[in-house]
Amino acid sequence: LQKILILLQVTLSVVVGKTLMILFPNAMKRYILKMGEKSRMNQNPKFSYENWGPTFFSFKYLLFVLKVKWKRLEDEAFEGHPAPNTPVVTLDGEDRHLLDFMEDNRPLILNFGSCT
Repeated sequence: LQKILILLQVTLSVVVGKTLMILFPNAMKRYILKMGEKSRMNQNPKFSYENWGPTFFSFKYLLFVLKVKWKRLEDEAFEGHPAPNTPVVTLDGEDRHLLDFMEDNRPLILNFGSCT
């Protein structure tokens, strides 16, 4: 039932977004660029709006958002319970699961950060 609701919500937002892109292309371009500012996507001079802007509200966009949202349905962590075995991608592009990196009785330490 949750997947169906997510499908309806994402499909509706893609249809509305695509319609607005057709009817008001300049306004939607400004909106998408503003979204890109939040994620710092548009700070890379080699990554122009023409490269990624038109992909918003496409069929590939719909499938990607559905995949991410459906995967997140499985990711629940609760204090005192085992960690979820979340899918991850290695630096080599290999699909693995988080708990694949456990070794014997050694604790698995996750370190999150960013470089700017």
